[in-house]
Amino acid sequence: MSQILKGAPELALEWHRAGRGAALATVVQTWGSAPRRVGAQMVVSGDGQIEGSVSGGCVEGAVMVEAMDAIDGGKGTLIEFGVSDGDAFAVGLACGGTIKVLVEPVGSVISEEVLADLVAAREARQAVAYVANAETGGGSLTEEGFADRFRMDRSGLEEDGRFVAIHNPPLRLVVVGAVHIAQALVPMARIAGFDPIIVDPRAAFGSEARFPGETILDEWPDEAMQKIGLDARTALVLLTHDPKLDDPALHIALKSDAFYVGALGSTRTHAKRGERLSEAGFSKEDIARIHGPIGLDIGAASPAEIGVSILSEMLSVLRKGA
Repeated sequence: MSQILKGAPELALEWHRAGRGAALATVVQTWGSAPRRVGAQMVVSGDGQIEGSVSGGCVEGAVMVEAMDAIDGGKGTLIEFGVSDGDAFAVGLACGGTIKVLVEPVGSVISEEVLADLVAAREARQAVAYVANAETGGGSLTEEGFADRFRMDRSGLEEDGRFVAIHNPPLRLVVVGAVHIAQALVPMARIAGFDPIIVDPRAAFGSEARFPGETILDEWPDEAMQKIGLDARTALVLLTHDPKLDDPALHIALKSDAFYVGALGSTRTHAKRGERLSEAGFSKEDIARIHGPIGLDIGAASPAEIGVSILSEMLSVLRKGA
């Protein structure tokens, strides 16, 4: 399915192995309404190429110079920038503030082995945290601890002074049923940071004309679920009203780590769905994972409003827990 695009870690490893030299620059602390979140990264090569950003453009040049010096010197460094009111206004802030950027040369500070493991984890959709000394850099990867940070996608400083950079897989939304609600939900979900995948064996529904530019699988849902692989960063939304399509997908979803499973239908429809699943051997706890009727109760009526209610419930479950 969809692959991780080359981000700062991937480029840093590539440039380092090509002999160009590379340093990762990571925002470790910043003002309240910053243009880039803590954890935002840019990569700088030894010959002055940069990709990514750590601000709205006001400090990238200075970070590049510091990073090239760090590559030459083989030491990590923490850079602090005081942003004036004028500069802050220019990048969309109401007032000035401070931004701290940790620069880590690859090889001398962040090891090639750790960086390669990070890149491999990102490719495999495996959530990992990079934990480093916030002053000098140089760290290791872990999958343990930091549950709240993983859930909230929140990198930051710990009380003991360590910096934790969260590397979560991209969020995915799998929609079974290429219906009108899906036409509203999919673009909204994409704006919210989800990578949508539409599943519908009915070619007239799951067409390029109805979902331009989107990934569409014209397969039976159970086959598609096996191919996609539902993990803890995936939400599944069932919109067909048809047990022949919804139930096979549920049989796989309820055995997966998908963080959200929602199914369209009335309370009566959902009760019948539960009966079928119970007869198929699923427990009450399994069935209780299904959000049905789907979406937050906001009085939604139109397909677009229902899409808003579904997306809102997905985000609530993701950020607050089930």
